[in-house]
Amino acid sequence: MLPDYDFMSDTTEDTSTRFVTFVTPSLKRFDLAVTTTGRFYGKKLVTDLQAGKTAIIGPDDLEEEGYLEYTFSLSEEEAAELAQFLYFVVGTVHFTD
Repeated sequence: MLPDYDFMSDTTEDTSTRFVTFVTPSLKRFDLAVTTTGRFYGKKLVTDLQAGKTAIIGPDDLEEEGYLEYTFSLSEEEAAELAQFLYFVVGTVHFTD
């Protein structure tokens, strides 16, 4: 038992994860895990398996200047290439609530 812990949430959910590896035109390799879940208002949980970094990403995040560069420690060119792929993956957010 964990008597001193104050849990805010503790749920289990079935999810779907797509594992994809690709090389961009600038020869940057990405190994990603893209998880679809009922949480995060329809956004995807995107994990860069090489860097061990994860972000919750939707179309609005891809429009935010510098977001991918900061989140995944990428150059501007690398982030633009990743965004091009992610536009196909994250799609349109559908609110379930």
